[in-house]
Amino acid sequence: MATAYRNLSSYDANNIPDASKMRVGIVVSEWNGAITEKLLEGACNTLEKHNVRPGNITVFRVPGSFELTFGAQQVTKYGGVDAVIILGCVVRGDTPHFDYVCEGVTGGVATLNATQDIPVIFGLLTTDNMQQAEDRAGGKFGNKGDESAITAIKMIDFVCRFKK
Repeated sequence: MATAYRNLSSYDANNIPDASKMRVGIVVSEWNGAITEKLLEGACNTLEKHNVRPGNITVFRVPGSFELTFGAQQVTKYGGVDAVIILGCVVRGDTPHFDYVCEGVTGGVATLNATQDIPVIFGLLTTDNMQQAEDRAGGKFGNKGDESAITAIKMIDFVCRFKK
């Protein structure tokens, strides 16, 4: 559903599983840091709001959005977490670089979700301009970091149902 019809920070707080024992890794891109830091803040605040202990949230930084997939792969293998959230921001420019990065990260995260035993949550903003990114990083459309954190909690709970 288009963001214009749904605020990224909106969710039913009564429908969130207990997250007090969950461990979450967050891989965040340093590129477009003014945006990605807001996404990170939103994700961490939302995780903590739902009782994920700050010590159970581990942040890993990578230089750019294309590196998010490799970073997430390493965290799934060695991070000791129940889910990984990737956070990045790619803004369309004048060259096809935008398309290559977005396709690469999207395909990489899809592959990780199909091959790893823990969920990897897609928190990559792909926008036409910086204003759209700001609107989705705590602006008028909420924060994609919030949405990614809630998704991580729900997907960890989903996986736990199979392990009982």
